[in-house]
Amino acid sequence: MPNLMETYIENRSRVQPNHANNLGAVHGGNVMKWMDEVGAMAAIRFAGQPCVTASIDHMDFQRPVPTGDTVVVEAYVYGAGKTSIRTRIRAFHEKPETGERQQTTESRFVFVAVDEDGAPSQVPALSIDSERGEELLAAAEEMEETD
Repeated sequence: MPNLMETYIENRSRVQPNHANNLGAVHGGNVMKWMDEVGAMAAIRFAGQPCVTASIDHMDFQRPVPTGDTVVVEAYVYGAGKTSIRTRIRAFHEKPETGERQQTTESRFVFVAVDEDGAPSQVPALSIDSERGEELLAAAEEMEETD
């Protein structure tokens, strides 16, 4: 049975001019793509098989990330159904010189595990076996309650 911390993935992307909008900040579509990719990696790690995006909860863009700075995306699985996998995904603006971070975006994505024919496939139960895992689960559940 996979545990929550085994699904935790963090990835960085440097905002290049081709990622930017006309205001010199990362285009929201790029952030959404990066969030989808990292969330899928967490879901696949959990399920042990391919996963596809089934739904995306609302996405609030709280602040821009300028060209040259870094977008950090973190994702982890916090719940599972029969074939569905709930992930919490957050993006941060990170200053490359200092590592200082500010959250820019947060969302919940649901992925569905699929077999080789593309049909929904059963997923395992999620376990929580660390204090950090409990904290992440509580934060994800709190996010659900406030929406």
